[in-house]
Amino acid sequence: MDVISTAAFWAALGNIILINIVLSGDNAVVIALAAKSLPPKQKKLAVIWGSAAAIILRIVLTIFALQLLTLPYLKLIGGVLLFYIGVQLLAEDGGEENIEGSSNLWGAIKTILIADLVMSLDNVLGVAAAADGHVGLLIIGLAISVPLIVFGSTLVLKLMEKFPIIITLGAALLGYLAGEMLFSDTAVVPWIEANVPHHELNLFGNTHLSIPGLVLALGVVIVGTYLGKRHHKAAAA
Repeated sequence: MDVISTAAFWAALGNIILINIVLSGDNAVVIALAAKSLPPKQKKLAVIWGSAAAIILRIVLTIFALQLLTLPYLKLIGGVLLFYIGVQLLAEDGGEENIEGSSNLWGAIKTILIADLVMSLDNVLGVAAAADGHVGLLIIGLAISVPLIVFGSTLVLKLMEKFPIIITLGAALLGYLAGEMLFSDTAVVPWIEANVPHHELNLFGNTHLSIPGLVLALGVVIVGTYLGKRHHKAAAA
């Protein structure tokens, strides 16, 4: 109880809540993007199964979170996967009309599982760092992330139906996160600091924009749009 009454505890909890809002929102975007082409009933199933997968992954990863923080190359692999998923989401947009509903559903769930693994990993690593070894804070962080994932993905799905541009923005977001992850892996941070010290844009206060993130966000949009147009032409031929 003494720990709970300290300012450090509440400051750490505030950081965890902020991390969960940002990164769980990303999970919601991934789930929504993967389910965007499904019929209404299958969209609900994809959201339910995708959310369940994210929650289970959070539980498993949270258990090993403190150990995961020390593993090199973990974020490098995750960054590559996120870039690939972002490109695929744009490349396949509008090109799945001839696939049966069941294939769509399981394809969406597979995409959600892969993306959730990467995004949940990044989330848990951030929460573990903010918790600084406090198990109670880790559990609270996990509890906060669950409703954000479940309700967030449903909201994003509804918005995408009205504003299709969100699909492109969501894929670009994955590219941006990929760039951030590539430049924050423990295996490359010393080299980055020594050779590429100025890889962030300072906006105001403590707000920064990752230059590698912006580059890969643009890359996802360009590559994904190109592949999507080529796929559409091939399907029409």
